[in-house]
Amino acid sequence: MESSACPFCHLTFPSLELQRHANSHFEDEDEEAKDLKLANQIASSSGSVDVDSVSPLIASQTRSNFYHVKDGLISLLKNCLELETQHNSSVTILSGYVDHFQCLPSVDVGWGCGWRNIQMLSSHLLAHRQEARQVLFGGSGFVPDIAFLQRWLEIAWERGFDPPGAQHFKCKIYGSNHKIGTTECAALFRSFGLRARVVDFGPKESQPFYLSVPGSTLGQTVMKRSIIQVSGPMDRYVHHQQGSMKPRHSFDSLGYGRSGNFKGKSGGPQILVDWVWNYFSDKGLTISGSNRVVVSDRAPLYFQHDGHSRTIVGIQVKHQQNGMHQFNLLIMDPSDGTIALERSLKKNVGWQKLIKRGVHTLKMPQYQLCYIDPGIASRVELQQLKTINSIFIEL
Repeated sequence: MESSACPFCHLTFPSLELQRHANSHFEDEDEEAKDLKLANQIASSSGSVDVDSVSPLIASQTRSNFYHVKDGLISLLKNCLELETQHNSSVTILSGYVDHFQCLPSVDVGWGCGWRNIQMLSSHLLAHRQEARQVLFGGSGFVPDIAFLQRWLEIAWERGFDPPGAQHFKCKIYGSNHKIGTTECAALFRSFGLRARVVDFGPKESQPFYLSVPGSTLGQTVMKRSIIQVSGPMDRYVHHQQGSMKPRHSFDSLGYGRSGNFKGKSGGPQILVDWVWNYFSDKGLTISGSNRVVVSDRAPLYFQHDGHSRTIVGIQVKHQQNGMHQFNLLIMDPSDGTIALERSLKKNVGWQKLIKRGVHTLKMPQYQLCYIDPGIASRVELQQLKTINSIFIEL
């Protein structure tokens, strides 16, 4: 059967289904118009901060200096993954365009990974979400360097986002080499009206403790944030304060059995990997024998553990002959060199060691994820977003 790419999202569909899918993009126009209106309101709103204090920042901020890969690393990665499918039965889901930002010697090596991951997420949001482009960094349309991201985080604290984090840093981080974590990422994006959510994974005894405060480890008491206990099947893994939200697409719908009930290890880090699979899966995805590497509309994930953070840009599952499923998180690490990543992907040699991370590599006792839901928060919701709540999932 012939297939064609959608001109709007570039996903591939059988020709008979293409028109119906393309029309579905216009069904959400009213919602998109609403988001853009809210984006305009937030972009022109200063909260509790004087407009005059933000305007100079918008005018003076500079674009982050990074190595730009022609056509993008995700495109190169997709090509390599498609070549893999000729030799195995894998299925891969990727986020869209993401620029890689690496930590630089004598600039931020040893402390800048959190900022670099924020830059990676920002590059995706600016490329894919028009409403985010209007509000992020004063509507500049580019990713600022770390110093200006630090100033934007200070403004988020001044506006009342994440009071425990603001107290921890004494509302000052500009010009420092302080490490940051998941809640700082969430607070920064939330201050622009974006729906950044935090999910904790760890042993039950870690629930009273919070990994995202830099330097905190199991056994150290930190300032309280709300944590919601979640356990059970995969369709309870993603919760909002207002209630639960089932994953958009089950593992079963892609022909691999139910997401929380397949052959293989179901506990420990596999729970985190299952969550990531369900996150990237989407009702609009079509996976067929000829199209087993697809692009989701989901943003990348900020991926934190004690001492380091990375960006998850997708996930792969291989159906093995023994009936088991082998998963690999697809990760961009700020500690890797962008040129080395580009070279390995172009040559299709060695990129797996840089990007693929199997379940067996997830050896830390605790992990955190930050994901960004679509849309722009209303003024009432924006006030609620100032308090960062974590969803806790026991490993």
